[in-house]
Amino acid sequence: MAHVELSLSEVFAPAAGTPTEQAFDNVGQWSGMVRRAAEPCLLIDAGTTVVAISASGCELLSLGTPEAVIGRPLLEGGLRLVDFTAVPSELTEQDTDRIPPLLALHSGRLARGLLRMQGAGTDGGTTVDAISTPVLADGKVAGSLTFFSKV
Repeated sequence: MAHVELSLSEVFAPAAGTPTEQAFDNVGQWSGMVRRAAEPCLLIDAGTTVVAISASGCELLSLGTPEAVIGRPLLEGGLRLVDFTAVPSELTEQDTDRIPPLLALHSGRLARGLLRMQGAGTDGGTTVDAISTPVLADGKVAGSLTFFSKV
């Protein structure tokens, strides 16, 4: 299994009210990086809306193109999460609240876990390792950043 380490530092932010203040917004900064990333990754905001996803993330998660996913709620963008039983069934709302991107968002802490997704016509589904970290803005959780690795 691949070893992944995340280390996020505070982004320099100018004094409030300056014209470039929005250019230093953490979610905005990460959004550009995620869109250009070669690795499968995803950025959601505090409302669980997909802010950015890499092309390889869309491919791994069978979500089509980034343009089709960005701006939609994470769990309404075609992502079908299933359990790990022999005959996979869709996760309950209680279970989906514990997936790493949402857990990092709600807990404000790093989260890691396995996810099993099932696309249209897929029998067994795809299993991925997900590691998520909260993204802060003004000291509050403003979103979460997740990296994926196929298992």
